[in-house]
Amino acid sequence: MKSARPYLIWFGIAVVLALVAIRGMQWVRDHPEHMPTARFEVAHPQGWATQRKLVGLARDDTACFAALDRAGAGYERRPVIGTGTCRASQRLVLTGNRFVPTMRPANAAPGCAVTVAMALWNRDVVQPLAQKHFGQKVVALENLGSYNCRAIRGGQAPSQHSTANAIDISAFVLADGTRIALINDWDDADVRRQFLHEVRDGSCDLFSTVLSPDYNAAHADHFHFDMAARTAGWSVCR
Repeated sequence: MKSARPYLIWFGIAVVLALVAIRGMQWVRDHPEHMPTARFEVAHPQGWATQRKLVGLARDDTACFAALDRAGAGYERRPVIGTGTCRASQRLVLTGNRFVPTMRPANAAPGCAVTVAMALWNRDVVQPLAQKHFGQKVVALENLGSYNCRAIRGGQAPSQHSTANAIDISAFVLADGTRIALINDWDDADVRRQFLHEVRDGSCDLFSTVLSPDYNAAHADHFHFDMAARTAGWSVCR
């Protein structure tokens, strides 16, 4: 009579694998931020798939605005502008500062995907670092604009600004009125420098392109953020 032991061993292995699969599926359901196929929600924490989902929103106007609607974000859409490689269909201005600090000037109107990324950036990067270094909130962001139908400087490929899929941030204003500007504070040996460098570093998991004064002289006075889609999903952080 053959021993039943090998069968019991295989049965035990099958049970263990089934339990692991069940736990794995439960974990996936509980952590949709890590799943590329799960619907993006502004309220979700950052996960392995967050940046990929944000890049996808830049190609899907309906999904992007639906995400803002589900989050209860107030916004005003701006008319489609431009044609071809300079067509921008996602431009908007948030009404209120619940998700992003007050923008100065207020009419930058970046694309929906960039705006959603900024909401997560403000929540997970800017405000925690402002509290860490200054003990107060950032209440305003100074910007150099979003839409600009042009090629990348020094090249021929269209800039992400050509579709408003980019924003340039030049300064942060704290609740007490303190202004932290990249042109003045990037290289200063004080807490403002540390804040700006940590903001840059913390931005790299959200935006597909992050360019700072360390990149070149053209970015000496601002951060460039965009949600460019690239082959294999690679990103740039400099």
